[in-house]
Amino acid sequence: MARILLIGTLPSSLVNFRGALIREIVHAGHDVISMAEPATDPIRSDIEALGAVYRSFPVRRSGLSPRQDFLTYCALKRALQELQPDVVLAYTIKPVVWGGLALRTIPGARFYALITGLGFAFQNVDIVRKVLTALVTQLYRVSLKRASRVIFQNRDNRDEFVARKIIPRNGCAVVNGSGVDLSAFSNTQLPAEGSVFLMIARLLGEKGLREYAEAACLVKARYSEAVFRLVGPEDPSPDGILLAEVIQWHEQGWIEYLGETDDVRPFLADCHVYVLPSYHEGMPRTVLEAMAMGRPILTTEVPGCRETVMPGENGFLVSEGDATALAERMMWFIENRPLWQRMAARSRKMAEERFDVHSVNQSLMRIMELD
Repeated sequence: MARILLIGTLPSSLVNFRGALIREIVHAGHDVISMAEPATDPIRSDIEALGAVYRSFPVRRSGLSPRQDFLTYCALKRALQELQPDVVLAYTIKPVVWGGLALRTIPGARFYALITGLGFAFQNVDIVRKVLTALVTQLYRVSLKRASRVIFQNRDNRDEFVARKIIPRNGCAVVNGSGVDLSAFSNTQLPAEGSVFLMIARLLGEKGLREYAEAACLVKARYSEAVFRLVGPEDPSPDGILLAEVIQWHEQGWIEYLGETDDVRPFLADCHVYVLPSYHEGMPRTVLEAMAMGRPILTTEVPGCRETVMPGENGFLVSEGDATALAERMMWFIENRPLWQRMAARSRKMAEERFDVHSVNQSLMRIMELD
């Protein structure tokens, strides 16, 4: 039996994204301690119901405060020295970087870093982000020096780390995203009427929200009855879109903004086509959930997203940042309704074959030598 420490940022992600993994590690006979920022009582209870001990530490998922990051590092260092874990799995950038650096004081622990996407820092669109990319690259190099394995959710992200000489290729592993619970996200019949497109995402520019809104406007000029829904919370990151801008799209009639939710399944069940025009992903969880529920997919030809689509089979890929191409594919769906069911069935089949959460978690446990 080993003591496993799982470090994330958002407490809710421990339940929503790592809950099945925690349950399976506990079932295998190991002790699990999970860490993230302070949690509400209901979320803490959900985490503990999985069989894990919960411990909070100061961390902010976004933001560039050296003082805050130093506090994060110190808190992780103290926790590691106290807990003396046998295995540490960290995911998202700050737990990976500061956890990896803090682990230098615990030489006996095996360290695994799960890279869930390259994120804001690796988008070299201006001088500020080029400087940020250089800084983050160096932090990754130092923090991952003693990692037993660095685990990626797509091969493109792995190749980017190798090309930047952050880690050698033989120190990498790749899994199919976070997986999806095929029983919780069961196959659902397409609604009989209408043409409803859905996007679920945090309100971030690089999720492609502006392209989604612009494409909706273009499509509604020809097909006024088409419906474009958006579900997702605000986000405090530097790339966050103000709620006022989203409300403006809603008031103009381009999209229906439905706020945030703890359960995406009713929204997926009420749509015909799932859309995610993101600029970059590790492996988009909402797309996997839409596939599991049997929905055609319209997303972008970028790392993480492209792995979810067989063009013409279960959906289509368009270039990132191209609202016109996105609108053209939306109109194709409206004009080819008889093909929806075949594409929906193919999405479900792909989810069953490649993205079952239990298969993904078994791969993670083998990589971490916990099976």
